[in-house]
Amino acid sequence: MSEPSFTLVQLRYFEAAARHLSMTAASKELMVSQSAVSTAIAQLEKEMGVQFLLRHHARGLSLTTAGEEFYKRVLDFLAHGAELVETARQSGTDLVGTLTVGCFTTLAPFRLPSLLAEFEARHPRVHVSLREGEHKALKSALRAGETELAMLYGYDLDDDVDREVVGTAAPYALVSEDHRLARRKSRKVSLRELAEEPMVLLDLPHSREYLQSILSDAGVAPQVRHRTSGYETVRALVASGHGFALLNQRPPADTTYAGASVVPLALTDEVPSLEIVLAAMRGVRLTRRAQEFRELCRVLYSAPGTR
Repeated sequence: MSEPSFTLVQLRYFEAAARHLSMTAASKELMVSQSAVSTAIAQLEKEMGVQFLLRHHARGLSLTTAGEEFYKRVLDFLAHGAELVETARQSGTDLVGTLTVGCFTTLAPFRLPSLLAEFEARHPRVHVSLREGEHKALKSALRAGETELAMLYGYDLDDDVDREVVGTAAPYALVSEDHRLARRKSRKVSLRELAEEPMVLLDLPHSREYLQSILSDAGVAPQVRHRTSGYETVRALVASGHGFALLNQRPPADTTYAGASVVPLALTDEVPSLEIVLAAMRGVRLTRRAQEFRELCRVLYSAPGTR
């Protein structure tokens, strides 16, 4: 029995149709006729002996189980096909091309600037494209092949995602500078001391559950006065006396955008730090660009005292 025969064009057409779940959208992106896309995919399915896409009248496409698995493999194949071309062109020269990296929205301003500066200094011909988002969106981007790597917190990661710890983030309390606890010389506080205080909650998926669980584990039922998805909005509300907050990332300056100041207080309770991880899809071979980015994270965050 002869091996299946397929072309790169067929794979590219399939990838676009599977990503958009639409022949029309794929044809517009590829700037070819819809019939060309449909024919190429039909030939690919016939050659493989497997149906990858289900056609629904007036409702676009959906992937079969086999199609979902094949789509993941095609993304890997196309990425490394492009890298093969680059390698041949480079002939031992510096890395070139684009690397797409995702980052959790509250981690990005703290982790990315210095990391990107160092990576671009080492690999000036690689363009790093950033994708900021929340946990769920970043996982979806990894699975869709829209990002090769994502830096996020190490919770709620499924078995199909590989992760490597590149840091930790310890929770701390935040109060206004005229708060009664702000004058404490030790700059430490127990969670029970905040039990009667109103709270400003960072209201992001998973983050809110994690922050509230810290309090509930200490026997404290938080009195949430304000909720906001904005990290800096939380700090500004605290600075204006609307309540205390619990956060993980700490800026070097205690002044908020509005000009008022906040006072961070270390927790005396035994509260585990959140792991910060660099995630990639399991079973997908990383490009050399992604491998170099991961190695740089290891170097930068392996030093003693690095968080």
